[in-house]
Amino acid sequence: MLRLTDIKLPLNHDEQALEQAILQKLSIKKPQLQSFNVFRRGYDARKKSDIQLIYTLDVEVADQDKLLERFAKDQSIRVTPDMTYKFVAEAPADLKERPVVIGLGPCGLFAALILAQMGFKPIVLERGKAVRERTKDTFGFWRKQPLNPESNVQFGEGGAGTFSDGKLYSQVKDPKHYGRKVLNEFVAAGAPEEIMYVSKPHIGTFRLVNMVEKMRQQIIDLGGEVRFSTRVEKLDLDEKGDGYKLKGLHLSTGEYLKCSRVVLAVGHSARDTFQALYDQGVYIEAKPFSVGFRIEHEQSMIDQCRFGDNAGHPILGAADYKLVHHCKNGRSVYSFCMCPGGTVVAATSEEGRVVTNGMSQYSRNERNANSAIVVGIEPEKDYPGHPLAGIDLQRGLEEAAFKAGGENYHAPAQLIGDFLSGKPSSELGEVQPSYTPGITLTDLSKVVPDFVTEAIREAIPAFNRQIRGFAKDDGLLTGVETRTSSPVCIKRGRDYQSINVEGLYPAGEGAGYAGGIWSAGIDGIRVAESLALAALED
Repeated sequence: MLRLTDIKLPLNHDEQALEQAILQKLSIKKPQLQSFNVFRRGYDARKKSDIQLIYTLDVEVADQDKLLERFAKDQSIRVTPDMTYKFVAEAPADLKERPVVIGLGPCGLFAALILAQMGFKPIVLERGKAVRERTKDTFGFWRKQPLNPESNVQFGEGGAGTFSDGKLYSQVKDPKHYGRKVLNEFVAAGAPEEIMYVSKPHIGTFRLVNMVEKMRQQIIDLGGEVRFSTRVEKLDLDEKGDGYKLKGLHLSTGEYLKCSRVVLAVGHSARDTFQALYDQGVYIEAKPFSVGFRIEHEQSMIDQCRFGDNAGHPILGAADYKLVHHCKNGRSVYSFCMCPGGTVVAATSEEGRVVTNGMSQYSRNERNANSAIVVGIEPEKDYPGHPLAGIDLQRGLEEAAFKAGGENYHAPAQLIGDFLSGKPSSELGEVQPSYTPGITLTDLSKVVPDFVTEAIREAIPAFNRQIRGFAKDDGLLTGVETRTSSPVCIKRGRDYQSINVEGLYPAGEGAGYAGGIWSAGIDGIRVAESLALAALED
């Protein structure tokens, strides 16, 4: 089979155009073309009046070797790579010890699934509730019911990615095609098949709920075990040389679980777990992350700016954007977790704090577009002196937002025009806030450090030059966005184990090795493979 790349066709091409493009590309007659399928479809919208679809195609042809020889110098015509996932190990029939996976977000879910598929019958510990119960708690909080610190946007089956746009793309390097395994498992669990070929696949919250349940059941059917409302309180460690060796886990249920190999996939908001690990001597470093606000515009405006008269085309869907600005003060401001046709959501996991995030459903048909507009910060400059100092900074900003919002989990908000001119907002314009439980109009510069305000005030007009209307006066900013990524990195070696705790496998976004659903799933697969191979050597 051949893979053809960079096949460009008009947005509204007819059904026969792909076949004709293949015949022309390969200079062959129709009988020589046996079959083809779309591997990837993207688009180029730089010219709004002439949007092009860009295809990568897998093609079966007669006389393939002769064609390859003829097009040897053409990098856009190559043999289709084998992207089939291959298991690296198989558990022995007399498995002496079951591995443990802590956390059932995307990373933990895939680590557990791969281990189960290899026959290792993992035990999964999740501090939160099952995804359906967790969804009720989360939606309840958004409707002004009490916050459950163990069941919310951050904690529970599915992880933080469940209440997001469900994006399945990343810039992570993936030479072994683990990402294809992630997509295949999602489709098997009920995701739309288009995620296998569209350039920016997404799923949305409601679909993710059902998919996570099906994947959990597969783990159980393969001999795994999932325990909800079970938090790891402490590691049981033996000293070994300059570090430690894992022996077991002390659980919030009062149980002691003997184990020597554990995947630690706790997510970026497990602040109490980070503290407990640090107190026990697990090596942790502070890492950079970003802080800022959510920005909302009418989705129709974004569609028009990106697609012109083609706005609303079913192939294009709701338009997104990706923006970066390098400021005079040395800071970088960028858009993050852009949610077309979505909502801004309450994402706190701790009482007395306000955190924002973005979410959208598969249809992406809500009125507003939103994304985080955040400023990069660094340990050496902004939170020096302690590996967990970034957590303290996050909490301080979230507490300031809680107070500015009225101490009732309303989020502080400000019109873009007022923010740029430095005056508090008193009334809304055309853009209506999507955040629940609600917002309080105020002055957001009082919630974040001056350098954040200064950088975002410089960046928004710059972004307006790329998307006309981005700086419109009645667009809305809502604060604060602090959970862009983990504020710590739990260092691991090339064998994926903690550099000073044998048997502990830090993984995913919380440990500093992923950013989003897709990359977290990939990291879960990598760690599961490493753990399985090490287990077979025992």
